[in-house]
Amino acid sequence: MRIIFSRKGFDSAAGGGPSPIVGGRPLSLPIPAGAASRTTYGELGLGEHASLSSRGRLGDDDFCHHDPMFLADGTCLFGQVGAAQTHLANQGVRESDVFLFFGLFREEDSGEPHHRIFGWMEVERMVHLAECAEEERADLAAHAHPHALEMHGSNDCIYVGPGGTARRASETLRLTVPGGPPSLWERPDWLKKGGLSYHDRADRWLRGGRLRSVARGQEFVADIGRRKAPRDWLAAVLGELKAS
Repeated sequence: MRIIFSRKGFDSAAGGGPSPIVGGRPLSLPIPAGAASRTTYGELGLGEHASLSSRGRLGDDDFCHHDPMFLADGTCLFGQVGAAQTHLANQGVRESDVFLFFGLFREEDSGEPHHRIFGWMEVERMVHLAECAEEERADLAAHAHPHALEMHGSNDCIYVGPGGTARRASETLRLTVPGGPPSLWERPDWLKKGGLSYHDRADRWLRGGRLRSVARGQEFVADIGRRKAPRDWLAAVLGELKAS
């Protein structure tokens, strides 16, 4: 089994600032649309938040890359392509693996920018868009998922499965250490040097159970096999994500 820490949403490069925590709930702002999109920030009810976080560069009428997409029936649709998708494939990501979506957040009016987990998806199936039946692609396009509307690359893939977003911004879901820069994480005890893709350098694994996460990159894969400790940690994180 694999846990994938998947970086998504606004940051200083994509969007211009952190996503907000509003009323105690993290609201991940999708990045601006780079390719096909039929969805604006306003249609998602995020226009004002996008404007504040981008310092006025984005607003209600701007199109966004609505991905991952969380449907009302509890299904998540998440698209990946290019080098990031190649990395997921090379790491053996498949059915029953779990994506933990994280991003840069800050309280709406104040607070320090930090990384936190805001959503999850358990992979139920993978749709390779260059090979799938037209009917299946049409079904995904009916949800206006950007990767189904227009191919982003030859290895375009949409992961499908149950998923959702956090209803509260608890400390359990925070990755960044208190007072630290966003990239300095407090890692779980089970996550050790050599156990997370893109984090092979020894100087990233610090004393005191800390990890200096990479500044760039989208998908970081931890192959946990059948180990109990990471499964217990994942169960606790999913419990917190699903808590009302």
